[in-house]
Amino acid sequence: MSSSRYKGIPWRRFIEFVSLKSDRFNIINELLKEAELEFSTPEISGNRHFIIRPNQDPASQENPDIPPVILVAHYDRYEGSPGANDNSAAVFILLETAIRLNKTGSKNWLIIFTDKEELKPGEGILSQGAYTLAKGFKSLKMTRAKIFCFDVCGTGDSIIISTTLDYLLTRESGSVKMQRALASLRNIALETAKELRTVNAFMAPTPFSDDAGFFRAGLAAQTITVLPVREYSRLSAELRKNEKFTEVLVNSELWKSHPNKSIPETWQVLNSPKDSHVRLTPENFRLIVRFAHALAGG
Repeated sequence: MSSSRYKGIPWRRFIEFVSLKSDRFNIINELLKEAELEFSTPEISGNRHFIIRPNQDPASQENPDIPPVILVAHYDRYEGSPGANDNSAAVFILLETAIRLNKTGSKNWLIIFTDKEELKPGEGILSQGAYTLAKGFKSLKMTRAKIFCFDVCGTGDSIIISTTLDYLLTRESGSVKMQRALASLRNIALETAKELRTVNAFMAPTPFSDDAGFFRAGLAAQTITVLPVREYSRLSAELRKNEKFTEVLVNSELWKSHPNKSIPETWQVLNSPKDSHVRLTPENFRLIVRFAHALAGG
């Protein structure tokens, strides 16, 4: 993607954003102000998040009976990686989504950019920024919110609706309430894709995202990612042959001991210098924006 591929807010700052020396927090802050979006930057347990909300309209009010839809993308990245796909593309996709939602007057949504999704060696899920953020949600009685995490959405033409939390629930004998909540989120995602018609959507286990932190805090969250259809096809075939392959997918430490062709190439380059803008497929970004916009009721 060249610097001239997208113009206007927010895309003209994308190449700068994925520079190894960029101040990502400051760039997002400036873009939100330039787009005249209402937002706050709470610091929780040392992590700085962005919470974007609908611009206030005195003539209208949110419907308190409808749980808000929360779209999430982490803006941090693995040290030494440009983080173009993980997770800069999703951040900019949701920035554009926020601009569109305000233009269409939608009110029952929040968009959150989380800090510290990427964990360092030795750190566990309880160190994730989404975990402490979710604890705050529970104290604010936002447990009925419909949470969708967008992660690694920059390469490919097919939406993948993650089933990884189902795998965890099976292993940990999770609650029926959580199972129902996850099933509801998945159905919403599938129905939204179906209504858009132009969107291909499949279900498959994926690497962990912010969904893990929300899950550990007791909140259901549905991860949305994107793959080229050919990579999904190989992944799906392997899953049908090998019931234990899900364990490999959710633990990147096991990837080295598994044939590389079975792991989507898009995922293999994450958290490395190869995760650059040249691997992205920007011709598909508008597709994901439409999907996110529809999920939020736009």
